[in-house]
Amino acid sequence: MEIRRDIIDTFLRWKEDADRKPILLKGARQIGKTWAMEAFGKEAFEFCAKFDFDRQPELKSVFQTTKNPERILKELSLYTEVPLVAGKTLIIFDEIQECEEALNSLKYFYEDAPEYHIIAAGSLLGVAVKKKSMTVPVGKVRILRMFPISFREFLRSADERLFEYVEGLQQATPLPEIIFNKLKTEYRRYMVCGGMPEAVISLLDNKGMEAVEQVLQDILDLYELDFAKYAAPKEIPRIHTIWHSLPSQLAKENRKFIYKVLKSGARSKDYEDALLWLEDAGMIYRTFNITKPALPVSAYEDPTAFKVYACDCGLLRRLAKLPATVVLDSTANYTEFKGSMAENAILQSLMPLLKDDVPHYWSPDSRAEVEFIIQHGEDIIPIEVKAEQCVSGRSLSVYTEKYQPKHRIRFSFLNLQYKSGLLSCPSPLSEWYERFLPKE
Repeated sequence: MEIRRDIIDTFLRWKEDADRKPILLKGARQIGKTWAMEAFGKEAFEFCAKFDFDRQPELKSVFQTTKNPERILKELSLYTEVPLVAGKTLIIFDEIQECEEALNSLKYFYEDAPEYHIIAAGSLLGVAVKKKSMTVPVGKVRILRMFPISFREFLRSADERLFEYVEGLQQATPLPEIIFNKLKTEYRRYMVCGGMPEAVISLLDNKGMEAVEQVLQDILDLYELDFAKYAAPKEIPRIHTIWHSLPSQLAKENRKFIYKVLKSGARSKDYEDALLWLEDAGMIYRTFNITKPALPVSAYEDPTAFKVYACDCGLLRRLAKLPATVVLDSTANYTEFKGSMAENAILQSLMPLLKDDVPHYWSPDSRAEVEFIIQHGEDIIPIEVKAEQCVSGRSLSVYTEKYQPKHRIRFSFLNLQYKSGLLSCPSPLSEWYERFLPKE
């Protein structure tokens, strides 16, 4: 089974852009960057030429001797069986972090040979660039962030008829019970496997949970190896400690990141570089508290108060050693961590919509907390996340009374409706939330 990725539609629009720049594709390991590039090449071009700087280290010499795109292409043609024809060939530079000169060459392709279609990607690109003090040709490339498979992409492959029904929704009216129940079932399955392509395919191909668990564990093991390979020696134990603390950090009723959970006497200055490493690797998201929901939201950020989520809910579940059967059971009582899983899945669905702009949260004191605050045009929207159908709690009411927002959103397992400024949106429909808000 192949999963159609929405990023291919982004690539298709880029292909036709008259002022096209080479793409520099970023994202966590094992999310399918190489597959997406190659699938796009097969779909939209006569030819697709991939140059892998990890598998073919001899390619580096091509870029070390010249900056002229035509000469580079002439020499690269010796390493591929397909012609490198402007407009007809997609040129892929994979694992580009292994060759700084190739990364810099993107600037010259944009300036001197814009007729060629080039996409470059690399493993832990953000980490490698910092570690090697590499220069990214800012302004000469389009930096594009790729994410794990979304629930929308999952649903399209899992149940196409249900996907088409959801795609046709335009108003916040309750879903028929049979539709709603199917949607909740598929969403629970998604939360089990997460968005790593190999795990998704294992689940949808009915290979069994043992296969899904093994895929997720293999990815976690690979991440551990990355710590040793790409991080500075003194940071390795700190990165490891933070990564493995995610379940315990998120299991707290107040999910604010606490350094003493890592180690008694731990200080923020000792762990900041490790947190940044995990962010640059695309493995975590940090949501910061804001003191006031006003524009611009970033101006009211408290850098000392934040929560840390995993890039993928499936990996988080496996990291926490939470059995799949517990997630699939709507009556299972795993209290605070159930809420954490719900929040992580919602954040995962919001990230592609927000163009990599990580949401904030609002928590003025220990008595109130709104899980996410997002900027929607000129509006600031508070988002409450509930794991199931229990929506009791006063935090959103406290926020509403104090700031009178135009719209509020509550994601839960209640049916769809909009009433008195509150969009009650089923969590499985979180990627479609914008169409359910009233049109101005």
